Amino acid sequence: MISEKLAQALNEQMNNEFAAAQTYLSMASYCEYRNYSGFAHFYLQQVEEERHHAMKIYSYLNDRGIRAIITATPAPTTSFDNLVHTFEVALLQEKEVTKSFYQIMDMAWEEKEHATISFLNWFLDEQVEEEATFDRHIEYLKRIREDKNALFIYEKELSTRSFETE
Repeated sequence: MISEKLAQALNEQMNNEFAAAQTYLSMASYCEYRNYSGFAHFYLQQVEEERHHAMKIYSYLNDRGIRAIITATPAPTTSFDNLVHTFEVALLQEKEVTKSFYQIMDMAWEEKEHATISFLNWFLDEQVEEEATFDRHIEYLKRIREDKNALFIYEKELSTRSFETE
């Protein structure tokens, strides 16, 4: 059985995933406003991915006989200096998500909650990919700097991203 403490942590993480989706939606809005539709598209795909993550936790909780508690999400960041800044904020957010999943995993190990450990492994693998992706985008954008042709090509590439559930 999942302890109340572990159930609460999973519920909090589910809501954190919904909050992350809101932050990515805010980033998409910033990009759209600045006429960076390819970057906006990238972030809209990220919104869907974060919602999917939240719903995975939602389903897991319900499958385990625990009610998923949906709470209010804090208002997302809406102020960004530039495109690079959106990716820097995203990377920091993903690092916090990773830290949170580590803490939940530690709880699951302490409780010897093997099903939850197995479930959480997917998220830990996903977080490695998420952090690497945002780090790579930051580095690419810094390399591009003010090269409008390179930025155009890069944005066009990002506009082709599609989120597919596994």
